[in-house]
Amino acid sequence: MPDDFRTRASKEQQGGGRSPADDEPRAEDVGDSAADDAGAETSEAQAALQRQLDEQRDKYLRLAAEFDNFRKRATRERQEIAVRAQGDLIRQLLDSVDDLGRVTAVDASRVDPASIVTGVDAVQKKLLRALSNVGLEIVNPVDQPFNPELHEAVATERALSPEDDHLIAQVYQPGYVLQGQLLRPARVVVKQWSE
Repeated sequence: MPDDFRTRASKEQQGGGRSPADDEPRAEDVGDSAADDAGAETSEAQAALQRQLDEQRDKYLRLAAEFDNFRKRATRERQEIAVRAQGDLIRQLLDSVDDLGRVTAVDASRVDPASIVTGVDAVQKKLLRALSNVGLEIVNPVDQPFNPELHEAVATERALSPEDDHLIAQVYQPGYVLQGQLLRPARVVVKQWSE
């Protein structure tokens, strides 16, 4: 038997009861309850951390889903805007297309060529007016200085004076700019001075 048990047993026999020291917690009992308390605190801390992790994961998943929905919605809206813009442009061009159809339906043997040329010229002006309504600008730079950002030199000709050097003499094909963006450079003949 351990000494501790004998001592307690003999005290009980001598004193006929329990001593005040018996009511005090033993060291072994205190260590066990402290270990239990520490274990309980650790598991509570782990549970709290797990709840925080679950909350953050849930927030992340919601945010990822919201961003994916936003991306899809923005793509769909851009496509719808492009379709509407194209529809508006086509609507403005339909009158000119109809006019061209009327010109091609004319019996050439019954109409003089000058009136056909006049009709086609009117259709071209109408078409260019419709395109200018959506922001198209024509680059037709006769007698302006050559600008390589807007013009493409396809030929040169001799300038008659030094003041005419690098001026545009002729435009073979006009250029087009749409709302500040160059669609096609003007193809031009540039004057060059040489002594």
